[in-house]
Amino acid sequence: MLRTTIIALVAGLLCVSPVLQAIEMERQDLFRIERSKNANIIQYDAQVRPDGKLDRKKPVVAYWIRLAEQGQIKKLSWIQKTFAYGFKADLDDDSESVTLKMAADFGRVIKVKRFGQQYGATIDIDGKPSRLEKVYIDASGKGLFVTVNFIELHGFDLVNGEATYQRFVP
Repeated sequence: MLRTTIIALVAGLLCVSPVLQAIEMERQDLFRIERSKNANIIQYDAQVRPDGKLDRKKPVVAYWIRLAEQGQIKKLSWIQKTFAYGFKADLDDDSESVTLKMAADFGRVIKVKRFGQQYGATIDIDGKPSRLEKVYIDASGKGLFVTVNFIELHGFDLVNGEATYQRFVP
């Protein structure tokens, strides 16, 4: 009897585990980084739980979309996360906003906020609070010897919805 109970309990746990893992986060586009090197982009997405709040473990994810190849999705390497395209995410207590500190600091704070049912990345572009759509990086060199020539920020004004743009040298 005890053996049957234990077997049933273990079998039940094995069935529950895949069900819990099957609860997937909804991913919502935030912004992308395009580069002068090639057509590949780095995409940043919010990971939203079924209750509409950001995932506590990984509220934002970043990954490659290899447009210069066949559009494959690839993970960022450790070096890319650490020195270029990664970030530290500080989730607010309400799980509805997060501050991103980018590995390659370009002097701006990116804040991910909830706008109704959608999340968006906000940043100051040319002195205007804006919803960030794209960062373009013009760089030269290879490997560890890369020089960033300029950065462009593209977005939309949070007040009037007009396009915002700023180009600067970091």
